[in-house]
Amino acid sequence: MPSPLGGRDGLDPGTGRTVSEFTVLSQQYPDRSVITVRGEIDLHTCPQLARAAAIIPLGGKALYVDLSGVTFMDSSGLNLLVLLRRRLHAEGGRLAVIGLQPQPARLLEITDTYELFAADTTDADDSDDALTP
Repeated sequence: MPSPLGGRDGLDPGTGRTVSEFTVLSQQYPDRSVITVRGEIDLHTCPQLARAAAIIPLGGKALYVDLSGVTFMDSSGLNLLVLLRRRLHAEGGRLAVIGLQPQPARLLEITDTYELFAADTTDADDSDDALTP
């Protein structure tokens, strides 16, 4: 019998990968906003992350995207990060990705975009894991 999470044994019938719950949590501070993501960022989950990012009023503040709970990210996730970075730069802010896991970090490395999302760890909320694979 299929699992409520997808195919048999919680596997996505299309990809064969384990299906995990996707969550996005947004937090706002006086000097920055933080979006914490859990699950896999792909074509199906990217719109939820895009909606969360679109409603955050940035006004020149930094946006930290915490991907410590993300084990997989495809090109749609990378595209969203690039678009967010452009939006922030246009508004006088900046985007920093923190807590990168091995696969998303590798995606940024092979696409030569890793340095675009480097975080100044002194600004992060006591985070010492900015862009750590």
